[in-house]
Amino acid sequence: MSWRYLLKKVGGAFLTMAVVVVFNFFLFRIVDRDPLAKYRGRSKLTPEQRETMIRRMGLEGSKWDQFVVYVKSVFRLDFGRSFDSTQPVLEEIKMRLPATLLLVGVSTLLTIFIGLYIGTKAGWRRGSRFDKASTSASMVLYSTPEFFFGMLLLAFVAGRTGWFPTGGLRTVGADHDFVGNILDRLHHLVLPMLTLTLGYLGSYALIMRTSMIETLGEDYLVTARAKGLKDSEVMSRHAVPNALLPSVSLIAISCGYIIGGAITTETVFSYPGLGLATANAIQNNDLPMLQALFMLASAAVILFNLIADIIYAFLDPRVKRVE
Repeated sequence: MSWRYLLKKVGGAFLTMAVVVVFNFFLFRIVDRDPLAKYRGRSKLTPEQRETMIRRMGLEGSKWDQFVVYVKSVFRLDFGRSFDSTQPVLEEIKMRLPATLLLVGVSTLLTIFIGLYIGTKAGWRRGSRFDKASTSASMVLYSTPEFFFGMLLLAFVAGRTGWFPTGGLRTVGADHDFVGNILDRLHHLVLPMLTLTLGYLGSYALIMRTSMIETLGEDYLVTARAKGLKDSEVMSRHAVPNALLPSVSLIAISCGYIIGGAITTETVFSYPGLGLATANAIQNNDLPMLQALFMLASAAVILFNLIADIIYAFLDPRVKRVE
């Protein structure tokens, strides 16, 4: 991979992030011209305290002065205080981030491996019973919102059977040892994790199946078979590595969404992660929290797309020639 290609992609990522920073500044000032009006306890603020809050939130001076203060705060990772909890936004995010990384991270890994396996097998055996059944199921999964799966699991699995908790991260008031705490968390993780896995499984399966079918018509597979390679070797050594290329971008985007969290799923299961924090911030007009979460999610997507571009260049040298 050439340095020119790498610098171009890194420069593009920094430029995109700069646009996000600027957009983030103006978006929330257009949505609400007086964010302090929604600050908790505003009715008890004296004029002096109000001036202090305006200065602390970077709302004094012209828009340019506010923008300069905002950019400096972004570089310091200072996103102000939450209107809802009055705690520093960064501390709120740090507290909720591990729960989201665990839930969305595990779900993403399961989705990638299961979806790619189904798509590979369906594409390799095009027209078979497995292909027809898995493609139909993938279409249903792809077209159904994940929160609907969550509601079904709550109603029919958690509600009627009582096998799994209906929400939360752990059992409140339970006195467990170290192993018991781990098992308790896993018990609470099952239904939301299953919801996210089902919700995104279809996209991986369908994309991988389409890519496999396109790869099967390539000349190098005919050549591999002519050399006497078994079908299993042709699939694992030649078909699958090339068919994986279109899935790289999808995997990168999915990894980027790990930071953003799953808003609807975490809300359905009252799972205390970044997704639920986003839903609460929207409901409570918590602009500092929304601004920070938007910035964090955008940065994650940009970073993982940059990683995908670099990996893509290693997997397919033709990309560098096009660039």
